[in-house]
Formats: sequence, C-alpha cells, structure tokens
Amino acid sequence: MPQNTLVPVPEIQQRIHWVRQRRVMLDADLARFYGVATRELNKAVSRNRDRFPEDFSFYLTLEETRALMFHAGTSKPTGRGGVRKPARVFTEQGVAMLAGVLRSQRAVEMSVAIVRAFVQLRELLATHHELAAKLAELERNIEGHDTAIANLFEAIRQLLAPDGPTHRRRIGFGQPTR
Repeated sequence: MPQNTLVPVPEIQQRIHWVRQRRVMLDADLARFYGVATRELNKAVSRNRDRFPEDFSFYLTLEETRALMFHAGTSKPTGRGGVRKPARVFTEQGVAMLAGVLRSQRAVEMSVAIVRAFVQLRELLATHHELAAKLAELERNIEGHDTAIANLFEAIRQLLAPDGPTHRRRIGFGQPTR
C-alpha cells in the first residue's frame, strides 16, 4: 500500500471484529494501515504499557484466535509458518492512543480514519436497532388488527348464515282482530 494513500472506510470496517463484547482490530491489520511492521507496532505499545490498559488493548486467547482465523482468514497457527505469538487487538480507544505512540503523520491520519469507521459502524448498528424496534411495534399493532378483522368477518358470516331462525316475529302493527 502506498505511504500517502489512506485506506477507505469500508475496507477498515471489514477489519473490525467482535471479540469479548467489544469491537476490535488486529495488530497486523493496524500495522498494515499505519505502514509499519507488526513487531514495530507491538514494540511501541510495549514501551508505553501505561497508555494501553486492558480495555484499550489485549491479547487473544487460543480459542479467540482460532475463531478469527476462520472468520478473517488470518495466518496459520505456530509450527506451520504462521504467527508465533497470540494476536494483540485494539479497541477504538486503543486505536486512538496508537497515533500518539507511533508519532508519524500517517499514524495520526489513519487513526482519524479508523475512529471514523468505528463511529459509522456504531451509527449503523444504532439505526439497525431503531428499525428493528419499529418493526416489532408494527407487528404488535398488526396482530391486534388481525384479531379485530377476524372478529368482524366472523360477525358478518353469522349474519349471512342461512341456518339462522326460520320463524320470525313480525315487527310493526299487526292486523286488527275482529
């Protein structure tokens, strides 16, 4: 990837994963976006551990790594030419902190782009939840209407039924008796 070209937001969003009820990005993806080697990114983070608490950055477990290998197509496990250490992931706050740790103009620009991708994703999810709530409300309203319409049709059927009473009392004035 050329050094002066920023990564488009949709490509960034494809690299955002859901792990431990958080949206995160892999260290390898961030290193590629920032134009540095993954080991350089991780060294910079290690030198500034106090800036990256557990809610900003953490290492994946073996199970999480396996799940992401399938989902994201990451490299093979140890011994087969793959990564030798568990992947480190960064939350939105960790991504923002990386710009200050890496100290390059590209890191600052990419951090802004990545945070915007996180925000757009959050807005999209919020819109999705709002639409789901409105749809559920409409379904509840329609269920009530279905029952009322069914009752109305049943009443009409009863009125039109031929097996109603055959002898009806006459309404009105009768014939005078003599």
